[in-house]
Amino acid sequence: MCSETSAGRRPFIDLLVERVERAGSPICVGLDPVLEKLPDRVRAEHWEPPAAIEAFSTGVIDAVAGIAPVVKLQSACFERYGAAGVRVLEHVAAHARKRGVLVLLDAKRGDIGISAEHYAQAAVGLHADALTVSGYMGPSTIEPYLKAGLGAFVLVRTSNPDSDVVQGVELRDGRSVAGMMGEVVATLGGSWRGIGAGRGLSSVGAVVGATKASDGRMLRERMPDQVFLVPGYGAQGGTADDVRALVRPGANGPGNSGVLVSASRSVIYPGAGASDDGWPAAVQAAASRLASEIAAVLRG
Repeated sequence: MCSETSAGRRPFIDLLVERVERAGSPICVGLDPVLEKLPDRVRAEHWEPPAAIEAFSTGVIDAVAGIAPVVKLQSACFERYGAAGVRVLEHVAAHARKRGVLVLLDAKRGDIGISAEHYAQAAVGLHADALTVSGYMGPSTIEPYLKAGLGAFVLVRTSNPDSDVVQGVELRDGRSVAGMMGEVVATLGGSWRGIGAGRGLSSVGAVVGATKASDGRMLRERMPDQVFLVPGYGAQGGTADDVRALVRPGANGPGNSGVLVSASRSVIYPGAGASDDGWPAAVQAAASRLASEIAAVLRG
């Protein structure tokens, strides 16, 4: 049963399961808009960087709506433009909501107390449904977001190569730091389960990179009811077998698979067709390929 939120919002996990089942594949398109990588036509029509970022981002959302149940907005790519960038972030998130796409704010917040409470309310005001959180200050880093009605994906085993320096360290009892963090996530998550479509799963998820799937089975044992946000698939080297190792045992559909596979560059900058009038169709095709690949992983 989900603990009470202060916002009266439906549990995030219920929304996520419904949207994933509707889309047919548990994928998340990462929106990391970099001005220099945008299609030439977008930059020509919108010479101010925030306007170009907004036009591109809403275009991507229109292209992937109905294919991807979630978009992950990289907060830094918007915040770098100051107040104008934050306004664009709000507009883009609101547009995703209108198109029926859940919004995961990739901000990696990591504070406690009043700071975390304010960050949580800011995320709500930005139309986010969930966000990424660093939990290394303890459970009180995560709880304010849950109480605000948001989902939280806690950093456990990230996809960057040098994460081993911290997350792979072995503790005296034989656990790794990542394994210890996974147990913290699972314990907290037990109080934030779905009450509808997401029954049995938790609104407290974990970030577990596809490139770190060698730890996947250990982390899945520690976090049986968590949805794993899985970066690193495709361009960063994660494979179908790596994703398969992270799926919940006994999963019988995309909604309860326990994975949400994220891809950014390979979808939003798909190469051919991305620099002319055909870039939205190219993005849509790339998202469809990703969805088909991950659906096949679940079937196989």
